[in-house]
Amino acid sequence: MTELGQLDLNLLRVFDAVARERHVTRAAQRLNLSQPAVSNALARLRAVLGDELFLRRPGGVEPTALALSLAGPVAEALDRIAETLSVRAPFDPATARRVFPVAFSEYAEAVLAPPLLERLGREAPGCLLAISHADRTNAEALLERGEAQLAVAVLPEPPALYTRLRLLPEAFLTLMRPDHPLAAGELTAERFVSVPHLLHSPNGSRDGALDSVLAEAGHPRRLGAVVAHLSAVPAILKRTDMIITLSARLADQLCAAHGLACREPPVDVRHTRLSLVFHRRFEADAGHAWLRRLVLEVARAEKG
Repeated sequence: MTELGQLDLNLLRVFDAVARERHVTRAAQRLNLSQPAVSNALARLRAVLGDELFLRRPGGVEPTALALSLAGPVAEALDRIAETLSVRAPFDPATARRVFPVAFSEYAEAVLAPPLLERLGREAPGCLLAISHADRTNAEALLERGEAQLAVAVLPEPPALYTRLRLLPEAFLTLMRPDHPLAAGELTAERFVSVPHLLHSPNGSRDGALDSVLAEAGHPRRLGAVVAHLSAVPAILKRTDMIITLSARLADQLCAAHGLACREPPVDVRHTRLSLVFHRRFEADAGHAWLRRLVLEVARAEKG
């Protein structure tokens, strides 16, 4: 059994680079070391662990079973150490080189990512925003595993280890094709529910913000379809009698881009707030704090 004390922990950086690159020369370039230095470090690790770790193959190296089992824990440990050290370092967005892994709902990405990336490119050109998908079903897991440093979506109250910042409430608008029967005339609740409704639901849920409101008013709606992706919505509206009710900021975007008709729904929809949630281990991280402020500024500027 290999004891941790037998390991030179500096060798783990070499192991991590080779595991990520699957190539010794590229790993050396990544670490700003010579190829012989990387090869020597691997030889020392092989001797300590009693395993080949990486087998030569055309175009690079192939990890052994032990290397595959070590790659995840080693990468996570090194990332956590880097995160911990970055908290203590000052952050200058103009010169910083940092990757910010974040998770947005599809709606949050559609309305916030364009202005956020515009600001990032202007103020922090060396930083990268890496966006993955988040909703109420997976956001906490992404944050807990460190796969995202903050999440923006319609989210419930998180556990005590997390901080939740509520963004601005959302108004709602209804979209339809320009020649739709409901595009003109008084839009009563009766007319509103006389046609099938399209629901955008990335996680497959068939309950939208409208359903409880319409049911309480005695006008339950009929769903014509549920779609996972917003990109399908404009073409569906143009080809069918379906209508869709979305947050106003997104509805305005789709209306302008696709020539759709846009109307206020005939019922008062409960406003849904986007929330920004992050783990409190990032509370004092200067770079993270800068990104949080930027998201809040963009959300206020892009209000519907």
